[in-house]
Amino acid sequence: MSKQYNPYDNVLKVVKNAADVLGFSDSDIEAIKYPERELQVSIPVRMDDGSTRVFQGYRIQHSTSRGPAKGGVRFHPAVNADEVRALAAWMTFKCAVVNIPYGGGKGGVVCDPNELSENEIRAITRRFTAAIAPLIGPEQDIPAPDVGTNAKVMGWMMDTYSMLKGHCIHGVVTGKPIELGGALGRNEATGRGVMFTTKNMLKKAGMDMAGTTVAIQGMGNVGSITAKLLHQEGMKIVAVSDVSGGIYKPEGLDIPAILAFLSKDRKNLLKDYDEDGLTRISNGELLELDVQVLVPAALENQINEGNADRVRAGIIIEAANGPITAEADQILEKKGITVVPDILANAGGVVVSYFEWVQNIQSVSWTEESVNAKLKEIMDPAFEAVWNIAHENDTTLRMGAYLIAVKRVVDAKQARAIWP
Repeated sequence: MSKQYNPYDNVLKVVKNAADVLGFSDSDIEAIKYPERELQVSIPVRMDDGSTRVFQGYRIQHSTSRGPAKGGVRFHPAVNADEVRALAAWMTFKCAVVNIPYGGGKGGVVCDPNELSENEIRAITRRFTAAIAPLIGPEQDIPAPDVGTNAKVMGWMMDTYSMLKGHCIHGVVTGKPIELGGALGRNEATGRGVMFTTKNMLKKAGMDMAGTTVAIQGMGNVGSITAKLLHQEGMKIVAVSDVSGGIYKPEGLDIPAILAFLSKDRKNLLKDYDEDGLTRISNGELLELDVQVLVPAALENQINEGNADRVRAGIIIEAANGPITAEADQILEKKGITVVPDILANAGGVVVSYFEWVQNIQSVSWTEESVNAKLKEIMDPAFEAVWNIAHENDTTLRMGAYLIAVKRVVDAKQARAIWP
């Protein structure tokens, strides 16, 4: 990458462009350009070897105009304030585009879970939860899993918060273990939403899922489940990658075998996986493969002005948050590549988090079939609305999604008015 990208600047550019199309003044959007609250915390932890290490953590609430802040907690070495700020803002607009009553928030801790023991991860989680406890709660801000965290981490967060409050509070986080009030279907929700979105996009493009070639960058929760579900729908997954690199096989990879290998041990990586006929490639090379559909499901800014002109996929489904920079977006548009934006494509996770929260508040439980059906009932109309408004305004699907989302956030802000 030839320059440093600030993901929050990308958010502001897209919001300003959407506001211009909507006819909003600078004053109308001024308040949503700034996060409402930002908390940076230091997290001292006693490590397994007896030493003490201090980790940096963040919890940022971008907007609560439409409801409590909602957003994941990321454990990753690259976590920083600008990244968390951008992720929080994307959550605001993601919740708005699928019209669930949340605002946007995000959290993160600068650490590498792959280099930590379970005991150390639990200690970081508990101390981080205690540090951000004044900001979170079922009616204030509801964390969830993200890169480097999972249901087990959410269970520790829920327990820590409950211990601090003196009674069990299931609804403080979502993405929890089922035994602690988690929702059936939540673990697969983001990937399932990506699958629904891919199916909707291919239908609009007049393409069958069966046999359509796809490359997926990232094999964490979202990437692996997306791979599993797209494979089940008959798509030919020719390349996947993780932090250790990628693998490519033009005839199609054995996705069930890959998933079984990766799930055996959380430290298993694709560099150690082998099957007949595969070629090892880099994450960068995966993005430039000649495939019909590309699914970036890793981190931000993967497709940028340095490599966008070499992308050959006709359709990109953004399973990750912010994988394409604003500059790259313009290059891809000129090339005629259709991009389905993150705030629509990967909204399945927050939709089912909303279902989990509702179940916790009401002390009820829904079946997995019911959760999946309700998810489809939200994702399909949201895609249709974005598709229609984008074509009515002769613009991209990203701009279409932001036209819907920015209007909903600004309308809510104006209806509440500036306090006092």
